[in-house]
Amino acid sequence: MFAGFWTDWLWYRSVDYTSVFRTQLFTRIVMFAVFGVVMALAVGLNIWLAHRLRPPLSAMSMEQQNLDRYRMSIAPFKKWVLLGAAVLVGLIAGGSASGQWRTWLQFVNGTSFGVTDPQFNKDVSFFAFDLPFYRFLLGFGFAVVVVSLIAAALVHYLYGGLRVTTPGNRITPAATGHLSVLLGLFVSLKAVAYWFDRYGLALKSSDLRDNTGWTGLRYVDANAYLPAKTILTIIAAICAVLFFATLWRRVWQLPVLGLGLLVLCAVLIGGVYPALVQQFQVKPNEVAKETPYIQKHLDATKQAYDIDDAQLQDYTGVSDADPETLRGAVSTTASIRLLDPSVVSPAFQQIQQVRGYYQFPATLDVDRYPSADGEGETDTVIGLREMNVNNVPERNWINDHFRYTHGFGVVAASGTDVLSNGQPAFIEQDLPPEGDLGEYEPRIYYGEYTTQYSIVGGPQQEIDYAGEEGEVEYSYTGDSGVPLDNYFKRAAYALTMSEPQILYSGAIGEGSRILYNRTPKERVQAVAPWLTIDGDPYPAVVDGRVLWIVDAYTTTNGYPYSSRTTLGEATETSLTDERGQVVAQENRVNYIRNSVKATVDAYNGEVTMYEWDTEDPVLKTWMKSFPGTVEARDQISDQLMDHLRYPQDLFKVQRDLLQRFHVDSAAQFYSGSERWQVPDDPTHRGTSVPPYYLSMKMPDQDEQTFSLTTTFTPLGRDTLAAYMAVDADTRSDEYGTMRILTLPSNTTVWGPQQVQSRFNSDPVIAQEINLLSRGDSEVEYGNLLTVPLEGGLLYAEPVYVRGAGTNYPLLRKVLVTYGEQTAFEDTLDAALDVVFGVAEPTPPPEDGEEPPEGEEPPPTPPGGGTAEELVQEAQSAYEEGQTALQNGDWAAYGEAQARLEEALSQLAELQSTDSAARNEDEEQDGGETADG
Repeated sequence: MFAGFWTDWLWYRSVDYTSVFRTQLFTRIVMFAVFGVVMALAVGLNIWLAHRLRPPLSAMSMEQQNLDRYRMSIAPFKKWVLLGAAVLVGLIAGGSASGQWRTWLQFVNGTSFGVTDPQFNKDVSFFAFDLPFYRFLLGFGFAVVVVSLIAAALVHYLYGGLRVTTPGNRITPAATGHLSVLLGLFVSLKAVAYWFDRYGLALKSSDLRDNTGWTGLRYVDANAYLPAKTILTIIAAICAVLFFATLWRRVWQLPVLGLGLLVLCAVLIGGVYPALVQQFQVKPNEVAKETPYIQKHLDATKQAYDIDDAQLQDYTGVSDADPETLRGAVSTTASIRLLDPSVVSPAFQQIQQVRGYYQFPATLDVDRYPSADGEGETDTVIGLREMNVNNVPERNWINDHFRYTHGFGVVAASGTDVLSNGQPAFIEQDLPPEGDLGEYEPRIYYGEYTTQYSIVGGPQQEIDYAGEEGEVEYSYTGDSGVPLDNYFKRAAYALTMSEPQILYSGAIGEGSRILYNRTPKERVQAVAPWLTIDGDPYPAVVDGRVLWIVDAYTTTNGYPYSSRTTLGEATETSLTDERGQVVAQENRVNYIRNSVKATVDAYNGEVTMYEWDTEDPVLKTWMKSFPGTVEARDQISDQLMDHLRYPQDLFKVQRDLLQRFHVDSAAQFYSGSERWQVPDDPTHRGTSVPPYYLSMKMPDQDEQTFSLTTTFTPLGRDTLAAYMAVDADTRSDEYGTMRILTLPSNTTVWGPQQVQSRFNSDPVIAQEINLLSRGDSEVEYGNLLTVPLEGGLLYAEPVYVRGAGTNYPLLRKVLVTYGEQTAFEDTLDAALDVVFGVAEPTPPPEDGEEPPEGEEPPPTPPGGGTAEELVQEAQSAYEEGQTALQNGDWAAYGEAQARLEEALSQLAELQSTDSAARNEDEEQDGGETADG
């Protein structure tokens, strides 16, 4: 326990966030001590008082004679029993109370929202920060009274003040007075609880109809439950007075009568009466009765999720512009991203992995970097070459934790361009890194897949990267991690890491430092435990450093009338399983803000948090609680600002709410006639389509801006209902502006599922797809992008082929549709020309003819040929690979290896074919002989 405590302190000190550790620890200790002592004193006092009020002992019955044995055995240890019981319940209560440190800090540092609820006219901060603490105090008060009551009753029974089977008076006057006071306290607390239950109605969750979630007061709550709670408060207070009065009258009749009245009223006016109001007043005319409360629910939800400013605009979905105008408008409307970050990761892996122990994420990230000509920006697909120790050639403790400690370099490719052979057009590649991103520190000690500890900087050298003369070694020079400069630290980490070799290994010496908690999410969550972390941190090269950018949210479950959302469900899409990252699955909230932008340095692990939403009262509350942990927004550098963006998880939550809350009319919300749904991903059935980052412009914008986009379909239908884009460029004055294009309710504009179905059912396209997928080749569909264009909607989808000679996808075709026109061509430009009638479609290949693919990719050797030609190709590829290996040209080496494997594969197929042909000839010869 001490080792864990000490290593936690050392870790927080290494990241310069000891104030977070101290504040948490101090708050926990104080709450543990205060509430533990209160519980222990209350229970101990009542045990002592019950013992003091015991009657003179006289064993006049078998019951008392049996108890006498226990009294005699306890007598020598009465003080210790009293002390032990009090300490035990105190420890339990203190441990439970210490877990409420967040509730206490929010209570004492609560900041006004500047918004009042429509029923009680109290600031939202009362419900978000004050009410949870009051409820905690009530719960603790009930626990104190109940435990004290049980303890006092046991002592009274043990010492004869309370009798069960003895004839005559079953309870002494002293025990009557003592227990009645405790019962009076219990009923007093119940009166207070009834009063606070009134405010709890503003946070009550229920169903309206068709399982549509509702939060806040409804008609029956405001007109039945609310007055009922007030009446029950008064009755409970009177009942408590009657219990206290037994101190003088020492009879139970009146308090018991009052308690019975309280129970009866709780059933009648707290249960039966509201049910009658609901049945006979609300149900016959529900829409009229509930309309004012539905409107409060609508308004509060939109404010709490920051969707109240969404701009809805009618959009026909059909264009009357001429083809030339449409074709010319494409380039100015959107930069259509052909590289799908969820598909091309294997291409990054095969072409840029270099060594088997490096790894790229299954789903890459999308960012923006200056274009090669320096004019404007290019949407970029980016990933880091991280270390994967599971693929280290020789697994042992030294290799896992001392030698293979870090990844190396950024790999990035243009999102809108590919090479003629279908490979990504890299703008940053190879080892050491080369490209357009400039000079930066390439070593990746902190990453999404760096989940184990490493010990660096000591006598044991690390594998840095594979150079021209083999593997280059390196020793960490940063100041990250905890120095292992004495045996006490080594012993502590040997215990916490469950690895005794840390204590005595000779590989640890002067300068050795242990790195752990190395994923960006872990580090930000540790230094800011009051934040909810976005599921997808992404890397960027900023000011010569590789930084992980982490979006973080402040949330609360106490916003009156606002609908509740389970974050894990709202943020799940078809890419969730591939990425393996979501926010907390069970985190239910009804208010969220992207209030903090955090960065984690990939080399030294430095965590920096910036205040992003300067108006968020929840963030202000936590900044009061943890002063100095969050830097001001104006401290964000210009280069970092270039890479910040609107977060996907927040967008997913907001679009989930907008399926129902895009309407302004309570009647429309009640009827559900205008409900939308997020369509399923056409290529990943059963999961919703993910939002896509795309540089584009909406109809009311003058130029393209980096945006996050999604589509909606009507509930239960596949046609398109709406298209939404949010300005995701943090440098834009309109950052965060939501624009929603709503199509007519009777629209026949195709939705994503229908577009994909049309692609799949087109006979010409199907023929070409079959040709592309023949043999061992596999066809993979990329992201289906939607772009509003001159009144209509343009769909574009890249099509990749994973050939028999390559185990990664290459872009081979592009599907485009606009209106009733569909094109399937080798390039995006060609597909756009065809779909707008500027050019004729490429005629499909004849059966048996190779589909046009342009220039063959370098890794794939020419198909066909004789056995001699294939042997020569294999020999040539082997020699080129050896030359590239000696020169340290790993990209050329990888291409040569692919050519070698393809040549050998084709040679094996040729031999198999020849063998099959010989066998067939032999069978025919044998058949002819038999016939003869």
